[in-house]
Amino acid sequence: MHINSAILCIFAVVLCIFQCILEYLGGHTKLDQGPHVAPRPRDKYETIFKKINGLLLIGGAVDLETSDFAKVAKIFYKLALKANDAGDFFPIWGTCLGMQLLTVLVAEKNLLTATPAENLSLPLDLTQEADTSRMFSEIPHELRCALTKEPLTGNFHHYGLEVKNFNASTKLRNFFSVLSTNVANNGVHFVSTVEGKKYPFYGWRANLNFPHSRHAVQLSSLMAEFFINEGRNSLHQNDVKDEELIYGYTPIYSANFSGYEQAYFF
Repeated sequence: MHINSAILCIFAVVLCIFQCILEYLGGHTKLDQGPHVAPRPRDKYETIFKKINGLLLIGGAVDLETSDFAKVAKIFYKLALKANDAGDFFPIWGTCLGMQLLTVLVAEKNLLTATPAENLSLPLDLTQEADTSRMFSEIPHELRCALTKEPLTGNFHHYGLEVKNFNASTKLRNFFSVLSTNVANNGVHFVSTVEGKKYPFYGWRANLNFPHSRHAVQLSSLMAEFFINEGRNSLHQNDVKDEELIYGYTPIYSANFSGYEQAYFF
C-alpha cells in the first residue's frame, strides 16, 4: 500500500511504527520464536506492563515533556523503577529520541542543548566505564576495535545531552554510567551511550538502521540481541493474543514522505 502527501496530516495524530524498528527486535521470525510486538491503546498501562518483558523507547521528533509519547513513557518508567526495586526485573532501552527521553525522566528536567549531527556516521569514543559495562561486554574484540575507529553509528539529531550537563546533574551521575561520547558538528561533546548503574536501563544515541557496512550491521544486531536477552530475564507472563500482535496490521509504503521504506499506522 502507498501513501501520499495528501494524508500526511494523519501522521501527527496516529501512532506510527516504522518497519525497521520491528525487524530490529524481531527480525522475520515466526510468532513463537522471537520477541512479540503489540500495539495497544492508551489505557490499561499497568495491565500491559505486567504482560511485557521490556520497553523500547524509539526515535522520532516529539516534545519530551508534553507529548503523549513522553507522558506514557513516564508511566512505564515509574512502573519499571518500582518493579526493579521489588526484584521484578524489567529493562528499558532508549534509542535516539528515546535516549533523550530517558535522560529527561531521570533528571526530572530537560537538559538537552544543540548538538547537531544530521546524517552523520561516527565511531564511538569509549569511556573507561565501557570496559566493565553490560552492554559492551559481549562485543568481539574485532568489532570493539572497529567501533572506535570506523563510522559505525548513524546520527540524525539536532539536540543531545552535553557531557558537561551530564556531569553537572547529580541525578544523572548517580543513575547512569557514560559508556561513550561523541563530538557534534558545532564542536560540543555529547553523551552517546549510557547504562543504568542499578537499573537495566540503557540509552543508545545512534539510529539502529544506519549505516549498512558489515561491522555496522553486526553492531546493531548485537545491541538488539543484548536487549532481547535482557527481556528474557523478566518473569512477566506474555499472554498477548495473536490477533493483538503487530502481524495483524498491514504496513504502508512510506519512503515518499520519510526516510523509512515501510511504516505501520494505528
